[in-house]
Amino acid sequence: MGGFSAGFAIYCTPAVLALGRTRFSRNVGGRREQDSRLSKLAAKMHESLSGFAVGIPYDNAFERAAELLGGLPFTKGNQLELLIDGERTFEQIFQVIRESQNYLCVNFFIVKNDRLGIRFQEALIERARAGVKVYFLFDEIGSHKLPRRYLKAMKDAGIECRSFGINRFWWSRLQINFRNHRKIVISDGKTALIGGLNVGDEYMGWDKRFGQWRDTHLKMAGPVVQAVQLVFLEDWFWASDSVPDLHWENKAEAADQVAAIIPTGPADLADSWQLLVVEAANSAKKKLWIASPYFVPDEGVVAALQAAAIRGVKICILIPERGDQVLAWLSAFSFYEQVLPFGVKIFRYHRGFMHQKVLLIDHRLAAVGTANLDNRSFRLNFEIMAFSPDKKLVGEVEEMLTRDFSHSREASLADLTNKHFLFRLSTRVARLLAPLQ
Repeated sequence: MGGFSAGFAIYCTPAVLALGRTRFSRNVGGRREQDSRLSKLAAKMHESLSGFAVGIPYDNAFERAAELLGGLPFTKGNQLELLIDGERTFEQIFQVIRESQNYLCVNFFIVKNDRLGIRFQEALIERARAGVKVYFLFDEIGSHKLPRRYLKAMKDAGIECRSFGINRFWWSRLQINFRNHRKIVISDGKTALIGGLNVGDEYMGWDKRFGQWRDTHLKMAGPVVQAVQLVFLEDWFWASDSVPDLHWENKAEAADQVAAIIPTGPADLADSWQLLVVEAANSAKKKLWIASPYFVPDEGVVAALQAAAIRGVKICILIPERGDQVLAWLSAFSFYEQVLPFGVKIFRYHRGFMHQKVLLIDHRLAAVGTANLDNRSFRLNFEIMAFSPDKKLVGEVEEMLTRDFSHSREASLADLTNKHFLFRLSTRVARLLAPLQ
C-alpha cells in the first residue's frame, strides 16, 4: 500500500532516512498471500460475498477505482449507522462488547491507561472471563505509553494481546514509519465498527487540553463485516503469525444498504489512499467535502483539487482551528497560496478539536474511516475506510458536515500573509518536517 510520486522528494531528508524506510515490503507485510490459510480464507470470503456484490456502472469511475485499489467489492444487504462523537460511539462499542458471545477482534492505534481506557480494559476482561475469545491488537508507536500492567491484566484474563510493529530485529529499532492507524471492533463476525476514535479520555471530551472532541465512527452489520474481518485478520497474522478461527457466514440485513471496505497502506502496489483522493476530485461533478484533522496534501492531490475547483466543483476542506500536532497545524497554512486562489475553500472548525475522517462526493457517495489528508495516510499508515452510495447515509453525512461547517470559519490568504515573517517561514519548515510526525 505505497508507491512512487511527487512526494518522494520529501522522503529524502536525512531525518526520514534515519527514522525508517518509506516502503513496507510485501514479503514481510503480513498480506494474505503470505500464508495458505489466509489465502484460502480470503478466497472463501470473496466467494461468499459474490452473491451480495453490486455491479458498478461504467460511468461510476470512483467506485470502480475503489474496488480495484481495495480489492474488496461493494455489497448490498448491509446496515450502516453513523455515530457522531465519543459518547454515542463508545456507548455502541461497549454495547457490542457486552453482547458478544463467541469472539471479539479489537484493533486500535492508541489505547490509553486512563478513565476510558480502564473501562475499555474491564469490558474486554469481563467478556474473556465469560468465555468469549478476545483478540486485542494495538500499534506499538501509537500506544507506546500503555503500561505493561495494563496488558498483563488482560493476558491474565485470557485475552490474546499483540502489538503491531516492524521492530522484530535489533537493526530495525528506528524503523518507526509504518503504523497501524486502524480502529476496528468486530463482534462474532456479525457487527463491526470503524472510524476516527481511539481509546482515550480526550475522545470523550474529558481532556482539558482539547475540550470538546469532534469525531465520527460507523457501525456496520451485514456482508460488509466480513471485509472488515479480513482486514483485521491480515493485521493479526502479521503481528502474531497465527490465524484465529473466525465466523465467515453472511446474513443480509433488512436495511439493504450498499457499502464497501477499502483498506490502504504501505504494502499496496500503489499509493492507494492518495489515488482515491485524486480520483474523488477528478470524478466529483458538483462538490467534494473532506473533513480531516490534518491538511498536508502532496503535489498530486493539490493539482487534483485545483483542477476540480477550476472545473466548478465546490471543494470544501474542514480542518480544526486548533491542532494537536504543531508541525501538521503549521504545514496547513503553507498550502493556502496553492489552493485558495483556485477556489478551494478551507474551513477551520472552532468548537473544540475536530478529528473526524469523512469524505462526501456530490450527493452520491460518503466515506467514514481512519485516513487523514496527509502524507502519512497517503503512504505510511495502514488505514481503513468504509464507502457507501446509500442515500440515507449520504444524507446523514451531508447534514452532519453542514452543521460542522456552520461551526467553522472560512480561511483566507490574509491568515497567512498578514502573519509575521517568522511565522510564514515556520510554515515552510513545518511542511518539510510534517511527514516525520
